[in-house]
Amino acid sequence: MDPMQAIRETFFQECEEQLGELETGLLSMQEGAADDETVNAVFRAVHSIKGGAGAFKLDRLVKFAHVFETTLDKIRTGLLAPAPALMKTMLRAADVLADLVAFSREGGTFDDSRSNELIAELSGHSEAPQAEPQAPEEEPEANPFAALGWEPVTLEIGSELKEYVIGFRPKPELYAKGNETTRLMRELSRLGSLKVHCEIADVPLLANLEPEQSYLSWRATLHSDQDLAAVQAVFEFVDGDCHLDIEAVDTAHLHEPSALETALEIEAEESAPDPLIETKAALSEMPEPAKAAASAPESRAPREPAKAEAGAATQNTIRVDLDRVDRLINLVGELVINQAMLTQRVLEAGAVKNASISTGLEDLEHLTRDIQESVMAIRAQPVRPLFQRMSRIVREIADATGKNVRLKTEGEGAEVDRTVIERLADPLTHMIRNAVDHGLERPEARIAAGKPPQGEVRLSAAHRSGRVVIEIADDGRGIDRPKVKAIAIKKGLIAADAQLSDVEIDNLLFLPGFSTAETVSNISGRGVGMDVVKRSIQALGGRISITTRVGHGSTFSLSLPLTLAVLDGMVVKVADQTLVVPLNAILETMKPKSGEVYGLGPDSQVIGIRGGFTPLIDVGYELGFRAHRADPMSGVTLLIETEGGLRSALMVDAIQDQRQVVIKSLEANYGHVDGIAAATILGDGRIALILDTDAVVHRSSGRSAPSEMLLAG
Repeated sequence: MDPMQAIRETFFQECEEQLGELETGLLSMQEGAADDETVNAVFRAVHSIKGGAGAFKLDRLVKFAHVFETTLDKIRTGLLAPAPALMKTMLRAADVLADLVAFSREGGTFDDSRSNELIAELSGHSEAPQAEPQAPEEEPEANPFAALGWEPVTLEIGSELKEYVIGFRPKPELYAKGNETTRLMRELSRLGSLKVHCEIADVPLLANLEPEQSYLSWRATLHSDQDLAAVQAVFEFVDGDCHLDIEAVDTAHLHEPSALETALEIEAEESAPDPLIETKAALSEMPEPAKAAASAPESRAPREPAKAEAGAATQNTIRVDLDRVDRLINLVGELVINQAMLTQRVLEAGAVKNASISTGLEDLEHLTRDIQESVMAIRAQPVRPLFQRMSRIVREIADATGKNVRLKTEGEGAEVDRTVIERLADPLTHMIRNAVDHGLERPEARIAAGKPPQGEVRLSAAHRSGRVVIEIADDGRGIDRPKVKAIAIKKGLIAADAQLSDVEIDNLLFLPGFSTAETVSNISGRGVGMDVVKRSIQALGGRISITTRVGHGSTFSLSLPLTLAVLDGMVVKVADQTLVVPLNAILETMKPKSGEVYGLGPDSQVIGIRGGFTPLIDVGYELGFRAHRADPMSGVTLLIETEGGLRSALMVDAIQDQRQVVIKSLEANYGHVDGIAAATILGDGRIALILDTDAVVHRSSGRSAPSEMLLAG
């Protein structure tokens, strides 16, 4: 690959991260958290995108980011208040910035009128008259360099020029990347009159000097007619590789530089000597006692940025191509299978009686599990980027429908396999659109119903019983079940005399061709959406359920596996088939006793467990492995709990083993089978099906319903 192309791709990957930080920060500011840390994080995100875009001559992106950055800088300096109208504009600007990044990366077409419109809006906010903030009073500093004969000087400044005090301390990374302080100071000097002061307090004795470290720092005073953004632009390519502090000073009064500013004065004009050469000369002429005094801890003036950097924990990361990670995960899956096969062969050979062989097998199993868990942790990612994408969807649909909507997110840090996140984006988008378009009322209808005019959509994620549960909830009108049933009858999806429970009526929403929209629009009404959502969730080994209250809203719950690679399972025998039941679904196992099993109706049974009754389901009968129900006393019962919190007892013939199995997609290699989540390869080389416990329970509970065939899909 072309090196420049690789660097360009890295830039766009970093843009994705910066856009995520931008979205998070703006939403926090919209909620009222406009503290310095949040505003600075948002500013840095836009500034970083602008700096990188300039390096690749992405002019459209640079132009828009510059205006965006200018507005953010006015908020950062207190010249502009983050009012609701401004925040709405800035969130739209974030969407346009993301589109410009995508356009710059992938090409295609881009509507310049959108960016021009936002530029005009942002500029309008930035140019609004604001009260000038008062510059903070500075405490006089002692002069730690008096022993060297350096004294403070006083400088008169004309009121027609702006004064900037710049604190600059390079990190070693700045020099490692080929940057030079000299060039930065020369660029500053082109903006006006510049005085540079080199601070040498941290320079150690020669014997202790590390060649690759950075000891010098600079404080510069610039008199210029340029704005703050122009000064910041000088340092945009070293952002992150230095400690930088730029302060705009009120020039209406005389300014007396601090003792640190008088350490070394250098006039940085084009004809002036090189500041770096001057610094080296000053150091070479300094007597040894003065060097020692300058490097002594008690002689050093405090520098807060350096302290903060030293106290902050550094997290080192590397970028790895996803194909390599996928290959590693596949290899670990094969390792798990081979470990199981090896154990099976040893058992068949009877060598497990040897203590050393038995210990070795146990160690190998533990090591394999540790490797598998570590590798899967590499693929695990928080759902935050996915949730951030939904914020834009909500804004766009709210504008299109004329509704006032607020998106509230919870549990963004919940981690799940990257593949799950990628394949969840489209289903989640469908559901968010439906929540805003169908679930929420218009502001006037909400007010009439005694609700606030602003509707709320809540998006949450949490880990439960080895799975991740994502909920999309709204506080809208809820599902009108009589209307849903009437539409289904009208469309011929169910019989006119069908007797359906509330749950079955809710599930009609997932039938192909069903839609409650009265007119077709670019948002909804074509009957394509929720059936696709259900199939997509099932393809991930997940389930979807609905709860609703008329007049209060609806909640759609998605239950998904944390990973699509490996799970812990219980190997069971059902008829002549070998199945794997996910271990996280099993609460306990038991052997039914006489008098504990009771008939319920013509075709159902329950089992008494600790004073209560639980539905008893014959897995072999439900899946069609046998034509008649087996005797409950001849098998083993697995007590499970579904995602809805309901308990059921699954009857199997025998329990064979408990082991870690590698998940193989059944849909990708064969097709969807109701009641089966996936397949796996056992230690003896046989193929075993992985049971979808919730699907089996739902299949059993709907067996006697007239709409069984319709709702099964």
